[in-house]
Amino acid sequence: MMAIGFSGAGGPEVLRPETLPVPAPGPGEVLVRVAFAGVNGPDVMQRQGLYPPPPGASPIPGLEISGSVEKIGAGVTWPIPGQKVCALVAGGGYAEYCLARAEHCLPVPDSLPLDQAAALPETLFTVWSNLFQRGMARDGETVLVHGGTSGIGTMAIQLCRLFGVDCIVTCGSEEKCEAARKLGAGHAINYREQDFVEEVKRITGGRGVDVVIDMVSGDYVPRNLRCLAEDGRHVTIAVRGGMKAEVNMAVVMSRRLTLTGSTLRPRSAAFKAALCGEIGREVWPLVEAGDLRPVMDSTFALTDAGAAHARMDAGGHIGKIVLAVRQN
Repeated sequence: MMAIGFSGAGGPEVLRPETLPVPAPGPGEVLVRVAFAGVNGPDVMQRQGLYPPPPGASPIPGLEISGSVEKIGAGVTWPIPGQKVCALVAGGGYAEYCLARAEHCLPVPDSLPLDQAAALPETLFTVWSNLFQRGMARDGETVLVHGGTSGIGTMAIQLCRLFGVDCIVTCGSEEKCEAARKLGAGHAINYREQDFVEEVKRITGGRGVDVVIDMVSGDYVPRNLRCLAEDGRHVTIAVRGGMKAEVNMAVVMSRRLTLTGSTLRPRSAAFKAALCGEIGREVWPLVEAGDLRPVMDSTFALTDAGAAHARMDAGGHIGKIVLAVRQN
């Protein structure tokens, strides 16, 4: 099969096609003939040498796929060969065939194009686990999401809209702010022109937000804490602005703030299976009904993975970037 690999850390130019053996599914696994693969921030970090795959995971980039089941391993009763699925994987997505745990797959309804199906698992699992599980967001609350037009941001906006949560986002241009508002964000703040802390105070009448989803970290953390209401929750899911932050713990104590965070890729297969089951019950009916769809930015051929990464590195995308592997 053709897959995308790289010989060493670097820019998008290090990505290159390789010919590798087709993997065989083990117990509890399925072999998926990949139609599309999503491109995500962790793929970029892996290419840069900053985020190695966890033990036992494929070294091939790619954390979400769509396609049809080619073969099943021992003990698998669903999905069956020929079934169209999308799946969260720990690696291996940038290839013509990819292994997935059966319990990490979701059925692709006929109404959902396969390119959109490939753009769902990573962002949907990440937002659900961090915003609604760790962040405990509930209807009637207000959240602040940085990177409002990223794959994570656009998914967060839609889930907030569907589950009755008010959403404030930050974006880097007025064009992106307008896109976020059209998608359902109650407010979009251009962080290049406005102080998001002061804007959050103004929007909330000085109360603050209940949850912050932070993809920046670094010097954003103390600013984020100033945006939180009492008993607010701060959830870190990436550290693009630096791994260290200075925090006044007296403020954390006096205002009863909660600081937490997570990464999805290294979590156990059992955790991901439980998360997939909850999403299947709570969110997937909205996908099947057509109420939830990923925002799509662009599609590149698998052999143009470097160009897809360059698009992501440039930061101008709105929504998801996917790789077209082949039509199933």
